[in-house]
Amino acid sequence: MSTPAPAGASAHPPRVAGAGGPGGSAGGLRVAVVGAGWAGLAAAVHARAAGHAVRVFEMAPQPGGRARSVAVDGLELDNGQHILIGAYTATLALMRRVGADPDALLLRLPLLLRTPDGRGLALRPGAPIPAFARAVLAADGWTVGERLRLLAAASGWALRGFRCAPALDVASLCRRMPAAVRRELIEPLCVAALNTPAAEASAQVFLRVLHDALFSGPGASDLLLPRHGLDALLPRPAARWLEAHGAELLPRRRVMRVEPAGGGWMVDGERHDRVVLACSAAESARLAEHIAPQWAQTAAALRYEPIVTVYLHSAAGGLAHPITALPAGADAPAQFAFDLGALAGRMGISAWVVSGAAEWLAQGLPVLAEQVRRQAAAVLGTAPALPATVHLAAERRATFRCTPQLRRPSMALARGLLAAGDYVAGPYPATLEGAVQSGRDAAAALAAG
Repeated sequence: MSTPAPAGASAHPPRVAGAGGPGGSAGGLRVAVVGAGWAGLAAAVHARAAGHAVRVFEMAPQPGGRARSVAVDGLELDNGQHILIGAYTATLALMRRVGADPDALLLRLPLLLRTPDGRGLALRPGAPIPAFARAVLAADGWTVGERLRLLAAASGWALRGFRCAPALDVASLCRRMPAAVRRELIEPLCVAALNTPAAEASAQVFLRVLHDALFSGPGASDLLLPRHGLDALLPRPAARWLEAHGAELLPRRRVMRVEPAGGGWMVDGERHDRVVLACSAAESARLAEHIAPQWAQTAAALRYEPIVTVYLHSAAGGLAHPITALPAGADAPAQFAFDLGALAGRMGISAWVVSGAAEWLAQGLPVLAEQVRRQAAAVLGTAPALPATVHLAAERRATFRCTPQLRRPSMALARGLLAAGDYVAGPYPATLEGAVQSGRDAAAALAAG
């Protein structure tokens, strides 16, 4: 794991000893990274820091992949609202390495899952286990019995090392919990972390996420909410860092073919010693189908859940908190709302996130947007007047469906050919941290061949 540099460290540290430009390096390898999302940027930065010559191929005009900024009528919004947490140590370390200061770019808050009427969970700073227990005992809206049953369940998970049968789903794991706790805590946490309904989500992965986020150490569960567009968190500073350190970034360059060549690899006719496929699972499967057909079949078999973010404007004011958990309901598509006035000074703008949005998307984006406007009006207290739609960000393949016993493709495809991405086999669901860890691990494996 990378060691975080001090906050405010220079974006241009000294060049790595022995590292050359993209044409070669003394003792280093010529590495092609296919894709400039967060996994590809992580792989490229770590590979360049290790002294390898790096070329990054990206089919889009800008880096960032599914976590990037977009310009909308003079506003910098994101292609979807993202949350980081304190447990994202690899992501925070990478941000610092490329000169992006998390303390300035992210608002750190203790975990807050409050509904508009004040119900829910709010952790205070401190040792994680006592903080969680205090938050549960102080939670509004639950009876004493419901709180004690939640604590008993969490204690049981801890005693079992946060492990369970691989075939278990989250709904089955929590079936004995009170209905209010399942509805107001477990289901929102599950859809936020795994983007998969509790009845279909892997309990094994859910428990791993809970352990690392809630119980791995002080500050691990803190919410880190972006104060700026996602481009400022990693894509833009990473691109600047790579260019300053002699790497090549090639936007609007879709790789059409990767093939072996005498101990190395040809990428569209250009020879490299190593290749990291850091594009989407579908794109990686296309490039790998003639090299590692079984790997490609596994990658292509992944199924996905969409996420839609509806950006709204209301002149009547914002939300009570930077992040608000929203009550579930048949007429309430969004699970979380973010006040971008409080976060980023965009007064009157809020982001309403609909995870697991497949059923709503089947009715069409206009229907979904209209229903979110009605939901927002009820929460903001502006009904019958509805807030105006500013932007719709629909990622139809936002994350893979994190189901029990899911087969995920491995990092290694062939000698010198690696894969990086949030879908690659690992302990986490599709998250920014999973992507960054995957890119870091692929870079570390380059020297081994």
